[in-house]
Amino acid sequence: MRKNSIKNTRINGEVQRVLAEIIRGEIKDPRIHPLTSVVAVEVAPDLKSCKAWISVLGDEEARNATYQGLRSAEGFIKSKLAKEINLRNTPSITFIMDQSIEYGVNMSKKIDDVMSLEKSGEEEE
Repeated sequence: MRKNSIKNTRINGEVQRVLAEIIRGEIKDPRIHPLTSVVAVEVAPDLKSCKAWISVLGDEEARNATYQGLRSAEGFIKSKLAKEINLRNTPSITFIMDQSIEYGVNMSKKIDDVMSLEKSGEEEE
């Protein structure tokens, strides 16, 4: 199976969906922040390993705690994934922290600030 094949793309999407459901609803670890999302998943063509990009909307402390919580729950997540998705091999998951959502929120806030300054400047004239 090639890396960018249709089958691999479908597997990536399904693993991402199930992984998000597991993190959102089944893990009871208090370290995992409630605003945690699975940004992307990349399953290797041999189905042995998987990279999951995780984004946490919060401060650095919340990100670190969530990462530690997910690392400690890897076995539980893998067993739940095996029950939900019928694959030849259940991939071992490597979590990678991604700050794209936080970056987008900060950029949106900066754009709004600039727009409000521009509006107030027009009203004074």
